[in-house]
This record gives sequence, C-alpha cells and structure tokens, in this order.
Amino acid sequence: MSTALERSPDSSALGSGAMFDAIARRYDLVNRVLSLGIDQRWRRATVRALALAPGQRMLDLATGTADVALQALALAPGVTVVGLDPSEKMLEVGRAKVARARHAERCTLEAGDAQALRFADASFDACTMAFGIRNVPDRPRALAEIARVLRPGGRVAILELSEPRRGLLGPLARFHIQKLVPALGALLSGAREYRYLQRSIAAFPPPDEFVRTMHAAGLVSARAVPLTFGVVCLYLAEAA
Repeated sequence: MSTALERSPDSSALGSGAMFDAIARRYDLVNRVLSLGIDQRWRRATVRALALAPGQRMLDLATGTADVALQALALAPGVTVVGLDPSEKMLEVGRAKVARARHAERCTLEAGDAQALRFADASFDACTMAFGIRNVPDRPRALAEIARVLRPGGRVAILELSEPRRGLLGPLARFHIQKLVPALGALLSGAREYRYLQRSIAAFPPPDEFVRTMHAAGLVSARAVPLTFGVVCLYLAEAA
C-alpha cells in the first residue's frame, strides 16, 4: 500500500517508487499514527468486500508493505495473492512481513506498473488497490488493465483517501487531512513527500466522477462507499 504519500513534483517519474524507497522502513508506523490506527480496519473492509472464496487468485496493486495482501491471506484461507508495487524497498519490507506470517507459499510480491500489467487476460478472480490510484499518472489506463486481467464477474476494490465536503464532522476531518497529516508525516518520517499529501487528495476527482471513470474503463456496477465520515472511499466494481 502506498498510502499517505504523493511523489514530489521533482520525482523522475510519477509511480516510479523512488519516493517510497526512502521511507519504506518507517512507512507502517507513520500510517498507523496518521490514521489513528484505523487504516487496518479500512483494509479489512476492502478485502471483505471481495467475498473471496478458497482457491481464488487475487491481485493487489500498490501492495507496498503488503498490508492488504496479508489481510486477504488471513481472512480468506486457500486464496493466493500476487502483490505488485513500483518500490523495491517497500516490497522488501512486505516480503519480510509475509515470511513472518508464514504465508510465503501463498503470496508473491514483485515489482510492476499498474498501467502495464504483465498478466494474461482474465487471470485473476479479484483485485485490490489501497491508497495507490492517486499516484498513478494514467488512471484510466490502470483501470482498463484491471478490467482486462480480471475474469468476467471478477471483483475490484479500490481504497483511496478523500476530502469530506459535507457533514458535521467534515471540517474536523478536512483539518486532519489538510494540516495534521502532512505535518506529522514529515515529522515522523523525515520525508518532505508527506507535505504534498493534501494537494494530491484535493486534486483527486470526487467519488461520482471517479466512478464514471471506472465505468468508462470497462468495469461495471461501480459505486463508492464512504468510510469514517468520508475520509476514505471504497470503490467497488466488477469486470464485464
């Protein structure tokens, strides 16, 4: 999961993973602190929305340190997971976590680009992507690739940060995202990339617009489910 970060404007290429390599070792700790410990609950909700069955194969894009992959392996016995991420350092941390959990035989983590998946058509039963779609330069292309590698009826669950615009707790949630998260992230990680977080969230399309993008990419029954007062959205869809 490439969660609370955005690559800085001077990165050599968006989605390259270079910006995440520098903070890989502190990444999980920072995410727990910034989300007040709720981020793992969001991941569990993402995996449960897929209703995985034994023997199925799941693709986890932007797998990062493998938090979503590990949730799937724990919640769905008999499922195998392939995790993809552009950051080698994040993958190193993820592989160590998978090995400690004794799931190495059911999980493969490898470097890759969500915009150009190497997998054959209809080769997965489900796909997840947690906190990574904001950092993909060509989102429609990545969504079309997800639709391609999923079998007909295969489910996709995309988890992404959002900026609440309504509700009594909206102002408090916006203050947390706009002010506290960038400041605390930079303090805890020593990485200035966290300061770009609020800008990236604000630039991400509203839920209804992103749902339309999912439909245009070949995914059907797309919908957005707000979580925790709209701080994050869970986008669900199926392959045609």
